[in-house]
Amino acid sequence: MLFSCTPAKKLHQTEANIKSLKYLGAYHIPYNLKYNNTIVGGLSGIDYDAKKDLYYLVSDDRSDKNPVRFYTAKIFITATGIDSVNFTAVHYIQQPNGAFYPESKLNPFKAPDPEAIRVNPQHNYLVWSSEGERIVKANDTVLLDPAVYMSKPDGKYIDSFAIPAGLKMKPTENGPRRNGVFEGMSFADNYQTLFVNTEEPLYDDGPRADMADNNAFIRFIKFDVKSKKATAQFAYTLEPVAFVPKPENAFKVNGVSEILYLGNNKLLVIERSFSTGRLPCTIRVFTADLNDATDVSMMALKNNNSFTPSKKTRVLNMDDLGIYTDNIEGVTFGPVLPNGHKTLLFMADNNFNMIQKTQFLLFEIPEE
Repeated sequence: MLFSCTPAKKLHQTEANIKSLKYLGAYHIPYNLKYNNTIVGGLSGIDYDAKKDLYYLVSDDRSDKNPVRFYTAKIFITATGIDSVNFTAVHYIQQPNGAFYPESKLNPFKAPDPEAIRVNPQHNYLVWSSEGERIVKANDTVLLDPAVYMSKPDGKYIDSFAIPAGLKMKPTENGPRRNGVFEGMSFADNYQTLFVNTEEPLYDDGPRADMADNNAFIRFIKFDVKSKKATAQFAYTLEPVAFVPKPENAFKVNGVSEILYLGNNKLLVIERSFSTGRLPCTIRVFTADLNDATDVSMMALKNNNSFTPSKKTRVLNMDDLGIYTDNIEGVTFGPVLPNGHKTLLFMADNNFNMIQKTQFLLFEIPEE
């Protein structure tokens, strides 16, 4: 039987106490799928609006293939997996002046790098994040700050959040690293709060994750939705990179690709590790408890022992499932199963690469 979530009468956020996850099934979208004269790919963020029974999916295409955009879709699941994903619309995201964003190659100072999307059904708008850009060369420096924008469901610009100075791009090795900024995002406290995370450590906070534990800290930034201003920041410790790259000096990374609010000041956290020479990503899922964490808004974390990071608890390493896991960058609560259990839907970004997959993974949340 196909089913989806019955629209709720009260628009309260879904919350869950997650200690484990049960894998139900996967679904793949064909490479370079065409929809309404666009190429579907680079899907980096997903959120579910239970009121409309509709999913929102943002692409990280920087207007290089088609204008910066997000899609809506219906995703039908069964008690044992995902039956189908049907796209229903594509919306081009607009600048404050109503124009589409330019192609990054033509104007890198204006082209955002979309990474996360969330819907506020109480007030019928979307928020989406951009990692910005940081290219520092002797004769060619591009600095575009990371950002969080509010848009209408049709893509029209509404407003933006105020970004703390320490999270703005700099030509020196201070502040955010390139491609390591606002990768994940989640509403919290019944849509009164918005959490945004950096994917990798700021330069001022210490080293990137490596093959051994090295106190690599990322940040969760807490925003007040009404004022659109940051009210606190919390540290979170990354795991080491999962596999040695081949060759050993080749690219490797581990960072937080998405977060999801669970209630009680806790977040679900996706750590995504990739090493050159190994196509699958290692996807490790944790919970982060912020209740006893120090507000680190006014401090650098490098060589600093005066703060308490978020308490993390492992939920799942997808390597243990014996399935292929690609570049997982999105997660959202899905519909409720016939047995009353909640679901999580994870989504992978194929980077517009024919050897990668636009992948959806469905999990049941057991009641424990």
